[in-house]
Amino acid sequence: MARVFWTVIAIALVFSNWVDGFGGYYEHQLNETELSLLEAHEASLSYAGSNLLLVGLTLVQNAAAKGAVCLDGTLPGYHLHRGYGSGSNRWLINLEGGGWCNNIRTCVYRKKTRRGSSDFMEKEIPFTGILSNKAEENPDFFNWNRIKLRYCDGASFAGDSEDETAELQFRGQRIWAAAMEDLMSKGMRFADQALLSGCSAGGLATIIHCDEFRGLFPMTTRVKCLSDAGLFLDAIDVSGGRTLRNLYGGVVGLQGAQKNLPQICTNHLDPISCFFPQNLIASVKTPLFILNAAYDSWQIQSSLAPPSADPHGYWHDCRLNHAKCTAPQIQYLQGFRNHMLNVIKDFARANQNGLFINSCFSHCQTERQDTWFADNSPVIKNKGIAVAVGDWYFDRAGVKVIDCPYPCDNTCHHLIFR
Repeated sequence: MARVFWTVIAIALVFSNWVDGFGGYYEHQLNETELSLLEAHEASLSYAGSNLLLVGLTLVQNAAAKGAVCLDGTLPGYHLHRGYGSGSNRWLINLEGGGWCNNIRTCVYRKKTRRGSSDFMEKEIPFTGILSNKAEENPDFFNWNRIKLRYCDGASFAGDSEDETAELQFRGQRIWAAAMEDLMSKGMRFADQALLSGCSAGGLATIIHCDEFRGLFPMTTRVKCLSDAGLFLDAIDVSGGRTLRNLYGGVVGLQGAQKNLPQICTNHLDPISCFFPQNLIASVKTPLFILNAAYDSWQIQSSLAPPSADPHGYWHDCRLNHAKCTAPQIQYLQGFRNHMLNVIKDFARANQNGLFINSCFSHCQTERQDTWFADNSPVIKNKGIAVAVGDWYFDRAGVKVIDCPYPCDNTCHHLIFR
């Protein structure tokens, strides 16, 4: 398969990074604990030789009356590019990712960024990958109505609470509802096909809201959901602790997410467990596709081997560059992959569901053009991600593919940090 070489510019601003890479490797100069901010639209800004489609920001004007506001009280927003032709009544909603805030300090910081305030959001962003309007970049969804819903609540669109003292609004659930209502009024109610997608924290939000999304449409509408890099595992970190469970405990408790998590889970598990997708996916009634790297870069850096769990820095080099991992570290990461494969077993038994687990050190693969659909995109059994998702969505073929363990896949676009 032809190799494309990419050029990278890295800016060390945590909330505004441009991504760069070469020869299937992508280097980033970031605060390493902020990998959740690895995002497709920044990554795609450096996509070589492409005339990027820039799509403007629309604020949801009636949201404030419903209390559906960002952390700082500003209006939520989305970017909409209209479909045409055969796609004019087809709708793709993409939920933006970008980590979570789990205490007053991190949420107060966040409200001064685009992750907590529409005042700081870009007025236009490039649509690439699954959001591209070019058939040669996005063969199945290029002419659909495509929407990027901006993420400014810090709890995967699930919270509903406030902290008056800190002047924080935790209104993710209301933002979700207000945005959906607004889009329905703009024609989405006439959809004959719809797909809810999202990456990272947006991938988790997609799982949480998938059945709600299905409920917006008549049964005659084909509705499915796609979670990209959203399979966050309730894993034990390298110190024997539970870094991510502790983080999620703060998110769920602070932001009042419990009442908005699927009841089929909260009826028998604690609310923190019900923020972990492994406890949600088997009970989602709507067809769901899970796309995930078996060695998810964000989870390695922020859940398995964060600096807080690695005070002596034994994992420092490995978490930044898989090629620097020792044999025991790789063995540990193989255990993480095995954990992932175990938690999807029940989910994978349902014929309606789809699965693409590739053995890459990466995070988010639908919104970046190089991983979604390009000459050298990652493949499993000669099938790339865009084709796999399209085959599953349109029922052209069942798709449940799991890669052989690292290092067997030479089509990966691994992420490397410095």
